Amino acid sequence: MFPLIVLALLAGGAYGCGVSTNQPALSRVVNGAEVVPHSWPWQASVQYTYNGYWYHTCGGTLIAPNWVLTAGHCISSSYTYRVMLGKHNFRVLEDGQKTISVTKLINHSRWNQNNLGNGFDISLLKLSESVEYSDTIQPACLPPAGLILSHNTACYVTGWGNLQTNGPSPDQLQQGLLLVVDHATCSQSDWWGRTVKTNMICAGGDGIISSCYGDSGGPLNCRNSNGAWEVHGVVSFGSSLGCNYYKKPSVFTRVSDFNSWISTTIASN
Repeated sequence: MFPLIVLALLAGGAYGCGVSTNQPALSRVVNGAEVVPHSWPWQASVQYTYNGYWYHTCGGTLIAPNWVLTAGHCISSSYTYRVMLGKHNFRVLEDGQKTISVTKLINHSRWNQNNLGNGFDISLLKLSESVEYSDTIQPACLPPAGLILSHNTACYVTGWGNLQTNGPSPDQLQQGLLLVVDHATCSQSDWWGRTVKTNMICAGGDGIISSCYGDSGGPLNCRNSNGAWEVHGVVSFGSSLGCNYYKKPSVFTRVSDFNSWISTTIASN
């Protein structure tokens, strides 16, 4: 983690990682709510082109000036991608937004698109240029290597995913409060059972709030003891029965299990 934080601080000047100029509203919400604009300035929209048009496909997290963290299942070598940063409302041209093409797609070597439950659903996108940090574009912090969140830790998932199962997708960025479910609980047979691995995080499962289609690849934001936000999870999968399903919490790739992979990948590319 250390080299990434140094890189972020050097490139950002007065901007550190995990600190938002526009503070997010952290009230408990039901079924998610529109965020305070630009209160999660590391949130990225990963987009692909098809028949001349660009489409949002997944979320992502800016972790360094030219690197975005997302999910492996979001990325295919068959498509061309770009990343949009500093966005809140897709229907409005906003001050401070930035669109940058992706020059490298790097999935974890153990990611298997035919076996999502195997884990390693993590990818790094190298941008064609380094972004200048601002009030609307800032990096998230990485968590300490190996850190396991406690049961019922309150975190926020953010994204432009569907508002409900088979429902519409919003134009404005949304957030939802999720409580972490520890592995001992989440791996019980009436929860996710053996599907969930120790390199994953479960959060939610109350049947009220969850991530949904289109949130994939986006961050699970958890505040550390210093008040900075760390990206502890990358949205990986949910229940085939639908979003907000009881005892089927959203499942995230646990970022703290991949610090070494992240730093090594960035250093070698």
